[in-house]
Amino acid sequence: MTDDDRLSAVLKEPDPRAGAAARRFAERAAASWSTDLAYATLASPIGELLLVASRRGLTVVYYADRGIEAPLAELAATRSPRIVASAARLDPWRRELDEYFARRREAFDSPLDLSSLSGFRRRVLLATARIPYGAALSYKEVAAKAGSPGAARAAGNALGSNPLPIVIPCHRVRHVGGGLGGYTGGVERKRALLAIEQQHG
Repeated sequence: MTDDDRLSAVLKEPDPRAGAAARRFAERAAASWSTDLAYATLASPIGELLLVASRRGLTVVYYADRGIEAPLAELAATRSPRIVASAARLDPWRRELDEYFARRREAFDSPLDLSSLSGFRRRVLLATARIPYGAALSYKEVAAKAGSPGAARAAGNALGSNPLPIVIPCHRVRHVGGGLGGYTGGVERKRALLAIEQQHG
């Protein structure tokens, strides 16, 4: 049996009797990036988060309100079936998010993988990533910074499919009149994230 065969077996349904061995193999595979994606969960003040990283960096943050099985199955179908649990691989991002929620971090430093983004959507998210901690822009301002000043609605749609909420801070984008606007994780989470930043220091 090759390493790929063993990895596939671990990901599909490891034998419960070989649980420790399966976990050790999965960790070795993730540590050496013999797999394409690694994931871990993080308990946060705004709910459980599912974090997924590639070799390049953090690529997905999900709000895991309905569990992690569905998003992992979607990633396996659309990105790669070679995905394995590894808290160790996700430690840099988990640590930075913990520091953010504890109001000890204003910017994220660990690498991100934005290779799935292109065109206007990518420009919108890059513009959003540059919004300073504790500040806010309107959808219209973000669209202008992305090179399309008349595309506020399209900017909103791009932010609605932000694969890296919190880290790419779409919660800092509001309506022109100051209204909160929508948010993938729900408006209450948007309020909570803004409150964290307002109370910093």
